[in-house]
Amino acid sequence: MTNLELVLNMLAEASTTEISKEKNPETFEESKTVAKQGGTIAGNTRKEIEEKTGKKVVTQLNAKQLHAKEAKKLK
Repeated sequence: MTNLELVLNMLAEASTTEISKEKNPETFEESKTVAKQGGTIAGNTRKEIEEKTGKKVVTQLNAKQLHAKEAKKLK
């Protein structure tokens, strides 16, 4: 997971938390709706970054694999 992936995950979580504080969901379905809204914010941000950079944001590599890949580059 890259730093950008982590930041987008944090954005989704923070957005969901703030929306939840304002809407005070009482049922599972209401909470699910709030969670989708938070995820949508992060998803839209990811799409915009990809559009501007021309590169994919989400990788299939985990942190250990990314670290090994970066270490190879430095050698």
